Amino acid sequence: MPQPQPWRGRPAEHAGVAAPSPDGFASTPGGEPERDAARDAGGRAWPPWMAPAALVVGLVLAAVGGLVVDIPALALGVKITTSHVPPGLLIADTAVQDAAFVLAALFFAQLGGRALDAWQFGLRPARLGRSLSALLLAGVAFLVFLLLWSAAVHAGKEKLLETLGTRESTVLLVLSAALTCVLAPICEEFLFRGFIFTALRNWRGPWLAAVITGLVFGGVHAGSAPAADLVPLAVLGFLLCLVYRFTGSLYPCIALHSLNNSIAFASLEEWSVGDGALLVLGALALIGLIALALMRAGVIGPAPRLAAAAGDSVYGGG
Repeated sequence: MPQPQPWRGRPAEHAGVAAPSPDGFASTPGGEPERDAARDAGGRAWPPWMAPAALVVGLVLAAVGGLVVDIPALALGVKITTSHVPPGLLIADTAVQDAAFVLAALFFAQLGGRALDAWQFGLRPARLGRSLSALLLAGVAFLVFLLLWSAAVHAGKEKLLETLGTRESTVLLVLSAALTCVLAPICEEFLFRGFIFTALRNWRGPWLAAVITGLVFGGVHAGSAPAADLVPLAVLGFLLCLVYRFTGSLYPCIALHSLNNSIAFASLEEWSVGDGALLVLGALALIGLIALALMRAGVIGPAPRLAAAAGDSVYGGG
């Protein structure tokens, strides 16, 4: 089995890669942000087959990790059935699943000796104006679709937060909010937009990749969301791919994902508008602090500027 290569937050010096651009974007020779599929410093793109492989391995790792958490709990006398998992244990299982998604993406990204850099997964700065425009357009488009879908389909109330025990204790409420509004957006975007969408657009371009990624994104929520909500989730997944394509950064995707989850969380908990706004701001602030900590630790570094001939790209799909 190939041994994972060390994660390098800052790009290695390599032929064809020059110093990072001032704004941190990978840039084409013409100066436009590079939003095609990422390649490593050696010019090798992630092949499309890695996308489904990473998803399957991520789900398998999540199942195995869940067993690692659940078996000791059973040994300690915790009652677990097919219809009921204690809230605290369910939160732990879901957190393990999110971690498994990241590990699967990292594993496949480094196969064949490929170097790993944070910017390849979209962890690079985004221009504020471009990001706000993308977030506004995607947010409005999703809201319009959601209103039309809700008028046509009467979905049952989502039961996920009840199973997480949000109304049983303050601790479970806080942990559920952190899981739903912070951890899930980060880990799911890392796998679905940062890796799966990026690998698939090396195959038939960004539009088909966005459709496939959106459908898969909706499908993986089949166990936690009502069936009628899977279509809106697929649409959200598709729009998040377009946001990533337009901005060249995963940060706006994480922000929009967190915003959606926070609003849904506050709505299901029947919170006031003020409390919901505090949740949104708190979740985004925590995500920002996590990103800042990773930057300070050197895990996330600037993306390199291209030093290739005009029309070439060491990241572009091919």
